[in-house]
Amino acid sequence: MTTDPQSSRWYDAEAGPVVRPYAMTRGRTSSASRHRLDLIALVVPEPAAEDPGRDQTLAPEHVTIVELCSDAPQSIAELAAGLDLPVGVVRVLVGDLVEDELVHVTRPVPPAELPDVNILREVINGLRAL
Repeated sequence: MTTDPQSSRWYDAEAGPVVRPYAMTRGRTSSASRHRLDLIALVVPEPAAEDPGRDQTLAPEHVTIVELCSDAPQSIAELAAGLDLPVGVVRVLVGDLVEDELVHVTRPVPPAELPDVNILREVINGLRAL
C-alpha cells in the first residue's frame, strides 16, 4: 500500500487552498454591528481606511472589501458576487469593518419614506399653472 501525500488530497490543484466560510468569520453568523445590512445597502470606505493593509489584525477578505469599495461604493450583493463568498459571510465581514470604523453603510430609503408620486405631480402642475 502506497501512501503518496499527493493522492490523499481531497481538492484539486486548480481550486487553490480551501478556506471554509466559518473560518473567515471565526464561527460567527452575525456581527456586533447595530446596522442592518440589506443586500442593497451600500458600503462606503471611511477616510481612515486609506491604507487597509496597515492594520495587521485585518483578514485578507477585510482588506479586499475595503479595496473594492475604494473605487466606488459597493452593495453587499455586489461584494458577495465579487468575492465569490456567501452573503452571510460578507455581512459579518462588513460588520467587522463598520465596528472598526473603516467603512460605513448607507441604507436605501424605505418606500414608505419616499414622497408620494401624486403629490409630486400636483406640485409640478401647480408650478406649471404659475
